[in-house]
Amino acid sequence: MSVAGSVFSFGLLPINYGRDIFRNRGIIVELTRREFKARHLGSGLGLLWSFMHPAILTTIYCVVFTFGLPVGPINGVPFLVWILSGMVCWFVASDIIGGGASAVTDNRFLVKKVVFRITLLPVIRLLSNLPVHLFLLLVVVVICWCRGYPPTWYTLQVFYYLGCLVALGLGWTLLMSALVPFLKDVGQLVQVILVFAFWASPLIWHVEKFEGTYKFVAYLNPLCYIVQGYRESLVTHIAFWHHPPITIYFWCFTLGMLFVGGLVFSRLRPHFADVL
Repeated sequence: MSVAGSVFSFGLLPINYGRDIFRNRGIIVELTRREFKARHLGSGLGLLWSFMHPAILTTIYCVVFTFGLPVGPINGVPFLVWILSGMVCWFVASDIIGGGASAVTDNRFLVKKVVFRITLLPVIRLLSNLPVHLFLLLVVVVICWCRGYPPTWYTLQVFYYLGCLVALGLGWTLLMSALVPFLKDVGQLVQVILVFAFWASPLIWHVEKFEGTYKFVAYLNPLCYIVQGYRESLVTHIAFWHHPPITIYFWCFTLGMLFVGGLVFSRLRPHFADVL
C-alpha cells in the first residue's frame, strides 16, 4: 500500500478526518467536556489554577523587565501590552506542546475499546485547551483596550491565527501521542522542546529587530508566525496577507506536520492496545 493510500485508509486525509470529526461531534463534545472537568476541576482551587499560572508568569516577566532589566516601549507599544499580546498565545501553545504527547496514554480505557475511534483522541485533547484560552484572550483584549488599543476588525484576525495554532497543534499531537506509548523518553524530550520553543519564540524579544539571515532563522520556528500574528491582530493592526512568504512557509510546514503526524499515528494505532 502506498503512503497516501495508507493515510487515506485510516481516515487521516483532511476530508476523511474532517468527516470523522463531524460524524462523532457529539462524542467529541462530551469527552472534551469530561476531560476539561477532570483537568481543571479536580483540585481544591479547580479552574482558578488555569488562570493563576498565566497571571503569575506574566507578572514575573513584567516585574523583571520593568524593574530588574528595564525595557521601554516596543515600537511605541507599552511593554505590558506588547508582552501580554504574545504571551496569551503561548499559554495555549505550551499546553498543546506539553499535553498533546499524552493524548493516547492518558486514555488507555478508550484505546482498548474496539468501537472507539482512537484518531479522535488528539482532537479531544486539543479542544480541551481552548475554553481557558478564549477567556484569557478576552481578558487581554480588555487590558489592551484600557491601555489605548481598542478592538477593531483586525482583532478578528486572531481567530485565523488560532486556527493556525490548532492545525499545527493537531499535527504535533498526532505525531507525539503516537510515539509516546512506544518511546517513553519522548515525554522527556517534549519538555526540552517546550523550553526551547519558549525562548525561540518572540515572546520577550522583538523579531523585527533582526535582519537578513537572523530574521529568516527566527521565522523557521512556526510559532513565530503565530505569536507575531496575535500581536498584529491585537495591537499593531497589520493584515495577515501582508506576509505572503512567511504565510506560505507556515502552511507548508503545518500541512507537512499533519501529513507526517497522521501517517505515524495510522501506522502505530493498531499496536497501541498491546503496549498500554
